[in-house]
Amino acid sequence: MPAKSKPRKFRLPTPKEDAAITAGIAADRDTHEVSAAEFRRMKRMGRPRSQAPTKVSTTVRLDADVLTGLRATGRGWQTRVNSALRSWLRRQKPEARRNP
Repeated sequence: MPAKSKPRKFRLPTPKEDAAITAGIAADRDTHEVSAAEFRRMKRMGRPRSQAPTKVSTTVRLDADVLTGLRATGRGWQTRVNSALRSWLRRQKPEARRNP
């Protein structure tokens, strides 16, 4: 299992680096610096935020070969694991599903 990586630290560019970035933007005729108004109109990319999140982030310890096999099934493997766990849970007796 790979070692945990350290959290990345974010640092602002120095004034010299910022000037170089700004000059690069100005020199590229295919782009421009985004105004505050343009930035407000931009749409967020990626998964949409849920108004009422139904998923909960958790940590589960699995054997390495099990995790490798699950990931090898391709995109959506976490959804398939969730479905398999839900199916298993439905087959359990009601008293086994009670909270301790």
